[in-house]
Amino acid sequence: MAHTLFVPLMLTLGAGLATGIGSTIALFAHRTNKRLLSFSLGLSGGVMIYVSFVELFQQAREAIGAIYGPQTGMGITTLAFFSGVLLIGVIDRQPRNPKLMRMGMMTALAIGIHNFPEGIATFATAVENPTLGIAIAVAIAIHNIPEGIAVSIPVFYATGDRMKAFRYSLLSGLAEPVGALLAYFILMPFMSPVM
Repeated sequence: MAHTLFVPLMLTLGAGLATGIGSTIALFAHRTNKRLLSFSLGLSGGVMIYVSFVELFQQAREAIGAIYGPQTGMGITTLAFFSGVLLIGVIDRQPRNPKLMRMGMMTALAIGIHNFPEGIATFATAVENPTLGIAIAVAIAIHNIPEGIAVSIPVFYATGDRMKAFRYSLLSGLAEPVGALLAYFILMPFMSPVM
């Protein structure tokens, strides 16, 4: 059992640590590379949409449909998908404040909260289907790089301290393996294809 959980935990940790990559890029570049940022955001968005619709949505529809019937399975899957979109929208709302340090801290907090369910999703998927878990972990890692930039830049400009900016960015990413550990210790007994 421990051997089968090692890969999902490492995938989730790797995806979370990708915020540190974004922070490093941001802190050691002489200026923010808007092309790189735009490309990263576009690529990660495209990969996440692809994985969501082509892989996750279909698997969820089939698993739930096998238990409750095709129409009910489609309805539950669609409702769960849009409920997730709404939940992430609520999580991602953050207070705006013109002070850079406060903005950086609020961004780190919002991204940490946003990364927590990503850790649960990556872990649960990798336990059920390691190949799909790798695809999700890579997609999330790519999407976490710009998040690292978003956290570290305001903190760095507010404090002038590169290490403090890096630490806050990295901490926001570590919410993902915390989510994975929560899934392992609390949710594992309830894991099923429908869950």
